[in-house]
Amino acid sequence: MLNQRLYETQVGILDVDLCGPSIPRMLSVGRPEVHQCDSGWVPVYTDAQKSLALMSIGFLMEDPDEAVVWRGPKKTALIGQFVSDVAWGELDVLLVDTPPGTSDEHLAVLENLKKHKVDGAVLVTTPQAVSTGDVRREITFCKKTGVRILGIVENMSGFVCPHCSECSNIFSKGGGEELAKLTGSVFLGSVPLDPLLGASLEEGKDFTESFPDSATFSAISTISQTLIKSLESD
Repeated sequence: MLNQRLYETQVGILDVDLCGPSIPRMLSVGRPEVHQCDSGWVPVYTDAQKSLALMSIGFLMEDPDEAVVWRGPKKTALIGQFVSDVAWGELDVLLVDTPPGTSDEHLAVLENLKKHKVDGAVLVTTPQAVSTGDVRREITFCKKTGVRILGIVENMSGFVCPHCSECSNIFSKGGGEELAKLTGSVFLGSVPLDPLLGASLEEGKDFTESFPDSATFSAISTISQTLIKSLESD
């Protein structure tokens, strides 16, 4: 949403984390019904101007506590529908939110976006080795499938005390930046573990509007602007 406001772009977010769809809650859109039109499913919009469009399996489930117990072919089929059968309209950016790993969801997205220009992937890790090890495998996946790595973001990079604003490195520090150096990837920046950001996501509030003077906002803003400039220069 920060990118959208800064650059006045038409943005779509496709949530392909089929077993844990969290985008509807984080963007506070509730569970509206998805309607059909002549062009397919109508995405859910977050604003009256229809500048941010969403699609998630979370909108299609009658019970939010229902578990999605699907094998690969069924996941692949639904992701194909999300890409080709949703009336996205004219988008400047389609952001695909995937689950961790290198599984059916990732392969299905790439297969269904073959005819479109895929700019690349942004990989997110936490600082500790157990996380960077997983992301290292995702980097290998990107290289094998020909997906450009736009950059690496280190999340939960230190804990910001809500009382004194001091930052403590709970999960160590620098793992994401070191991983970027070792793999020849761009390091986009670090985002601290900020209780205010966590609460905003839980409540579906816009953190960037509520806390524009925070260090966390500054970090997110810098990462966003760096990424957009990189895409615009291609």
